[in-house]
Amino acid sequence: MRLVTRADLDGLTCGVLLSECEKLDAVELANAEDVTERRIAIGPKDIIANLPYHPSCGMWFDNHLLTDAKAMPATGFKGRYGKAPSAARLVYEHYLPTHPALSRHQTLLAETDRLDSAQLTVDDVVSPSGYVLLGLTLDSRTGLGSLRGYFDELLPAVRDRPIAEVLALHSVRERAARMREQDQAFRDAARARSKLDGDVVLTDFRDLDPIPIGNRFLIFTLFPEASAAVRVQWAVDRKRVAVSAGRSILNRSSRANIGVLMSLYGGGGHAGAGACLLTPADADARIAEIVGALKRNG
Repeated sequence: MRLVTRADLDGLTCGVLLSECEKLDAVELANAEDVTERRIAIGPKDIIANLPYHPSCGMWFDNHLLTDAKAMPATGFKGRYGKAPSAARLVYEHYLPTHPALSRHQTLLAETDRLDSAQLTVDDVVSPSGYVLLGLTLDSRTGLGSLRGYFDELLPAVRDRPIAEVLALHSVRERAARMREQDQAFRDAARARSKLDGDVVLTDFRDLDPIPIGNRFLIFTLFPEASAAVRVQWAVDRKRVAVSAGRSILNRSSRANIGVLMSLYGGGGHAGAGACLLTPADADARIAEIVGALKRNG
């Protein structure tokens, strides 16, 4: 079987758990748009995790809001979908009754839940450690480059080794060092390109290439009064504008369901965070609408 998942800590933990319960022959890394826009072929031997549903898949696990009206899961589909702090939590709950040995991954799962649902402390953001640090090195928004080989190296390592040994791997140490080296440059760039509009901070990186490496939660330490943040930058192909939004980890007053909001613009997510892709011609108008909606629900 092939696992199709997202290249982040949640996707990695899904892979760890599924590799203990199913015979995985390959892992394909994809974005939500790869599935919803049918850019990737999916078949009955594929397990999709941490990504939108595809009607041809054999199994599906996800905790994000459904955003593809063309592909609602049939009643009785194999897998699990629902509200959860991570997609990996749903994989765990699905298999635990028949695979009790999965309980050895409880710490990994708990930390994946924390990062995926942004239940973080200030220390987690400014001095990340353990699985949170590992997750930030896997986050594409951190800006550390290609994740293909890195993900492949981490999957067996995280499954079979304690976190201290995983963090000691050369590739992990190198990525963590690059994060530390560019930390101040990222803070300076973010501060210079951000403005606070009510209780929403908008950061626009479209004029900067490359963007310094830095974790996406640092913006809340620069603007602690904000209840939500919107980040704008060019998509990888530079033909569309990538917009991501998230509730603050410090000021938790926002009532916005960001996943629902982003689904209105062809994207998705869950209550606390989400993303969408916009065409350049109408991006500024749509971004203003997104910021306005967040302000109304602040």
